[in-house]
Amino acid sequence: MQHTESHARKAAQEALPPRFMRLPMVMNWTGLGRSTIYRMIAAQTFPAPVVLGTRAVAWRMADLERWGADRRPSRH
Repeated sequence: MQHTESHARKAAQEALPPRFMRLPMVMNWTGLGRSTIYRMIAAQTFPAPVVLGTRAVAWRMADLERWGADRRPSRH
């Protein structure tokens, strides 16, 4: 019974969108490079990452979505 509950919980978590994104995903999602992202963080124009561990950070999906919605559309 416990195995079935564990499997169901894991399947439900996989169906949910990620709450955090690591840098490669952030770069892909935004189209920005690593240096640009960190330069924008320093300028406080991009969400700061959350520290996950000694050498690991990630960005909250909600912060990135808010940032994307607040950006002015580019004119080409």
